[in-house]
Amino acid sequence: MNKKELIESISKKSGLSQKSAEVALAGFIETIEETLAEGKKVQLIGFGTFEPRKRIARIGRNPRTQEKIHIPETTIPAFKAGKEFKDRVAK
Repeated sequence: MNKKELIESISKKSGLSQKSAEVALAGFIETIEETLAEGKKVQLIGFGTFEPRKRIARIGRNPRTQEKIHIPETTIPAFKAGKEFKDRVAK
């Protein structure tokens, strides 16, 4: 499913126009991005949790030259599915 198909599905299930569904989805995504950028998590009971996670600095290798390279610490977005969501997908 791509973004356009998701907007169509939200529109059908919620009774919103496609434009309203698109605005709502954009607001949802933007809110999650802003919250994670602030270092906070977004917890949706029954669905899951979006949270920022730190990856520690490490030494990697360039696959072409086998030269060692330093990979700096970074923060990445992560999602952990909730129990109800996991159970529904497992059916």
